[in-house]
Amino acid sequence: MNTTIYDVAKEAGVSMATVSRVVNGNPNVKPATRKKVHEAIERLGYRPNAVARGLASKKTTTVGVIIPDISSIFFAELARGIEDIATMYNYNIILSNSDQNKEKEIHLLNTMLGKQVDGIVFMGGQITEEHVEEFKRSPVPIVLAATLEKTEEIPSVNIDYQQAAYELVTEFIQKGHKDIGLVSGPLEDPINGEEKFLGYRRALEDAGLNVNEDMVAIGDYTYDSGIEAMNGFIEKDNMPTAIFGGTDEMALGIIHGAQDNGYKVPDDLEVVGFDNTRLATMVRPTLSTVVQPMYDIGAVAMRLLTKFMNKETVEEQTVVLPHRIQHRNSTKNK
Repeated sequence: MNTTIYDVAKEAGVSMATVSRVVNGNPNVKPATRKKVHEAIERLGYRPNAVARGLASKKTTTVGVIIPDISSIFFAELARGIEDIATMYNYNIILSNSDQNKEKEIHLLNTMLGKQVDGIVFMGGQITEEHVEEFKRSPVPIVLAATLEKTEEIPSVNIDYQQAAYELVTEFIQKGHKDIGLVSGPLEDPINGEEKFLGYRRALEDAGLNVNEDMVAIGDYTYDSGIEAMNGFIEKDNMPTAIFGGTDEMALGIIHGAQDNGYKVPDDLEVVGFDNTRLATMVRPTLSTVVQPMYDIGAVAMRLLTKFMNKETVEEQTVVLPHRIQHRNSTKNK
């Protein structure tokens, strides 16, 4: 049978209330008594019941994290940022994969709330009105990480994805490229589709260039879809001389698809990615890409959540972190 607080109290010769005060770090316990309780806990192998403690204190010191795919390098780095700050502030995390499926996301949200978490960090794709209604109904604070919600009613941490895409494409234009390809995520995806496409289009329009549908391919964020997009470009009469891959993984597929067909990167084709995951330095040539601070997004989102959970003052609930372009060998020097 599990050791209970009653067993510890009996072993130490103190009241259950005293054991509770020691376990919860209450300073109003004599050092000698505290020592006796700790020794009894160690002898009996007592493990405090976090659920019971949560019921008494109305806090479980547990945070729910809903993430699309923990096997993704991008989301793994975000999760690491969340975990490190959670540990710093003495919170445990419950991590769940949602696969960017709306029904699963909402189910997981309610499951987390049923586990009496103190707050939730949510990462998803398309945030619908149903999502927002669920977030607003939540009895605990929710912060979005690397996830856009257009009304900005829900606290969030992101970068300016559209501006980053604009800057990438503008660099290509300044080098003299006119046939600039885009391999985007599905356009209904607010970040990897819509925002990056809008940045791409705005850069072309500001330079007096038209968007050519033959220069735009839709992928699914993966390496294979990058190869498929590159093969599609090669089959057309007018192949791009520079391509913006909406994720690093798709950009790697673009590079290898080009190389498999005899094209040299960056001599025949310049390629840039987005996210600056570890993959960017594993490919040859190494990949130029937007540095999206994934770890920092996770860390800042978790810190913001701790402020809400502890009722601290929050001056700005919509946080936009800086980005930059990391130039490597998949693009030519200016």
